[in-house]
Amino acid sequence: MDPIKVDFTGGGADKGPDKKTGVVIPPERKGLKIIINIILTLVFGGIMYYFMLPVLNFKDIKLYFFLGAIFVFYCAVNFVTSGAIKTPDYTPYAKKSSLVPKILLGVTVAVAAIGMLVSSVFFRASSYSKIIDVKSGDFATDVTEADFSTVPVIDESTTSVMAERALSDLSKLGYVSQFTVQPKYYQINYHDTPVRVSSLQYSNIIKWLTNAKNGLPAYVIVDARTQKSTLVEVKDGIKYSTADHFSHYVTRHVRFQYPTYLLDEPTFEIDESGHPYWIFAKLDKTIGLFGGTDVTGAIIVDSVTGECSEYSIDEIRTKSELAWIDRVYSANLLIEQYNYFGRYQRGFWNSVLGQKDTYSTTEGYSYLAMNDDVYMYTGVTSLTNDESLTGFVLINQRTKDATYYSTSGAKETSAQSSAEGLVQQYEYEASFPLLLNIDGEPTYFMSLKDSSKLVKGYAMINVGQYSIGATGSTLTSCIEAYVAELAKNNIKVSVDTENISDDTGSEQKNITVTGKITDIRTAVIGGESVYYIKLDSSESYYSVKAADFENVVLVNNGDTVTLTVTANSGTIIPVSGLK
Repeated sequence: MDPIKVDFTGGGADKGPDKKTGVVIPPERKGLKIIINIILTLVFGGIMYYFMLPVLNFKDIKLYFFLGAIFVFYCAVNFVTSGAIKTPDYTPYAKKSSLVPKILLGVTVAVAAIGMLVSSVFFRASSYSKIIDVKSGDFATDVTEADFSTVPVIDESTTSVMAERALSDLSKLGYVSQFTVQPKYYQINYHDTPVRVSSLQYSNIIKWLTNAKNGLPAYVIVDARTQKSTLVEVKDGIKYSTADHFSHYVTRHVRFQYPTYLLDEPTFEIDESGHPYWIFAKLDKTIGLFGGTDVTGAIIVDSVTGECSEYSIDEIRTKSELAWIDRVYSANLLIEQYNYFGRYQRGFWNSVLGQKDTYSTTEGYSYLAMNDDVYMYTGVTSLTNDESLTGFVLINQRTKDATYYSTSGAKETSAQSSAEGLVQQYEYEASFPLLLNIDGEPTYFMSLKDSSKLVKGYAMINVGQYSIGATGSTLTSCIEAYVAELAKNNIKVSVDTENISDDTGSEQKNITVTGKITDIRTAVIGGESVYYIKLDSSESYYSVKAADFENVVLVNNGDTVTLTVTANSGTIIPVSGLK
């Protein structure tokens, strides 16, 4: 332990008694120890910056946590190097020599607190309500009638199943068990077709060590209409991605080039030639210090070379060579902005007390492809009555053009429950509804998935009257059944189904099963008669709707029948053909 030296005269280099804290006893070589404190703090700050990646911008709340951690670390190190941890006599010195970082810490906390206060929606409700401009529209005329050749029939969960199947093609490239599909699938328009794309990722850290030099060899593209998954080889490999580490971790790569830019999470996209990029939306806080997040531009990163290009939001909206970019505004940001618009048109207190003309988005969202752009769709409901729909909003994810369509009807979750109720005997799960224009009728369209997340059928539910709905094992049969149900309720629509292809391109192929009937059971489900047929060639029961195949009422035990199905395993298998 260093010898304790006290100058009681009040002179010399060492200060005498402090009037507030008593005797201040500095350690030996205190100047050296201060330098050590600074060096250790700089090292700590550098490591923390490398991994935390805060924005060097006072509009980023993470910066305040970063600075606060540095000041606290300096104080902690100072207590250790001064010997105050082991020798309490040095505590007054440690406290006094930590005064500057303590003041800086207090200033940091104060600035952050004031920033949050001046950015609060409590004081700035009017500004928040104007962050997005929403116009009103007519659904029947504004939204193009559904083109079933491009309507996506799978959601993200089914996409993941299809994408995993494409990995078998990695063996052709000389890779086995080295990569998996990154569990994030981004819906874009590719050659006027809705697809979901995802980058690969390394199976584990060892696989990264052995493959990082060559990068990720491919990405996966899944056609959202045909369900066909394709592994697309990337020449020279994807060397910058969210699956990489150190300087090739794409977020770190961009942060080091743009240290003061507020950026959103990266999204994976491909241009019309199929070349992969990462898109970082450039953000700004437009209300106070921390509020009113909005997009001002984008950083486009070549995933192969790491080259970065910056564009303003006006350039992205207007330049034809950038029209391939579909996702600049994230769905979460658009929902946040619309909720500000819906809640605070009449001020903060109205949103809490009177709640007159206040609206909020519903629980989920989906995507609609129109005019080679991707629109985020979500329902809108009243804050005082969230069990029904007051309308829905479509927002362009590239331009932020937002249109609200007023209509009363069922929320998406109600439509999902209604669709699942129509096929409750199969225990299918309905995907989140996609909003379609069926000859002017707003209609929810859903895929019906089994426990393996494979599409087994489709459902259509009317938005205005969710008791009107229909299902079908094929897209054509579903549409025809839905049109018939509308007609029963005096709603006349015209839909041409002649050019609709029911070949989804997936691995579900029609299978014919022939055998003698050994058992027949019937049930009435959802108002429909359903026959369950057991054949001597299978342990399963095959379900046949009398509404789809009237001749099922004529079959008897011992008859030989030929059934058409899309799968031949399971306790109960739906039938798409009966002879």
